[in-house]
Amino acid sequence: MVRKKLVHFTVIMAIIGFMLAIQVQTTKQPAVRDTRDIWQLRQDLKREQQLEQQLLLEIRRNDEKIQNYLQNPAGNQAATLQETVEELRKEAGLTETTGPGVVLTIEPFYPEDYVGPITYTISPELLKRLINELNMYGAKEIAVADERLANTTAIREVNGVTKIGKKSISSLPIQVKVISDDVTTLYNHLKVSTIYDDFVTENLQITVSEPMPAVSIPKYNGQWRVRYMQTVKAEKEEK
Repeated sequence: MVRKKLVHFTVIMAIIGFMLAIQVQTTKQPAVRDTRDIWQLRQDLKREQQLEQQLLLEIRRNDEKIQNYLQNPAGNQAATLQETVEELRKEAGLTETTGPGVVLTIEPFYPEDYVGPITYTISPELLKRLINELNMYGAKEIAVADERLANTTAIREVNGVTKIGKKSISSLPIQVKVISDDVTTLYNHLKVSTIYDDFVTENLQITVSEPMPAVSIPKYNGQWRVRYMQTVKAEKEEK
């Protein structure tokens, strides 16, 4: 009997110890709290609502194209397909585009008493952070030193010089042209961004223009490579 009680006591103590261990672990790893204020939450909600509206509009347009293609005769079907191809070329950046936006100028920045090496380029890491911030604030199209950016554009360092695609950034100043559907919001975010401090750390400075009604961005100069796709032969219809 005593032995049985000892076993029960041992099991109970083991359970209590396990529960205490879980409690201590939970105390050491508190849940991450959302520290955004009301204004930030409203801005994030607004961006998500805008994205939802854009997706719904795109779905509606695609549905209309499908209906037009199915209902129209062969001649009109070809015209519908050609129109779709032109839209896809535009979305892929294969045509020059113009729209409301801002122009950022990146140039060297040195105090009057500075003594040291002079910067003639911008690091790939800093340039990537700037592009990510522009995309986060609603940039639709971006061109750096007249080099149109696409999803496949590589930003890297080669022999101490930053390259964007095939173009080398070997001298400053350079311009970053940005087109946005909501250029006012983009401009306001840039004016209060902390990225200016990161540029000053690398002896660079950014100047942001006032919102402009028309900013022209050249077409993408790279080559689109189609991979993992092949032509499928249509099956013959049975008579």
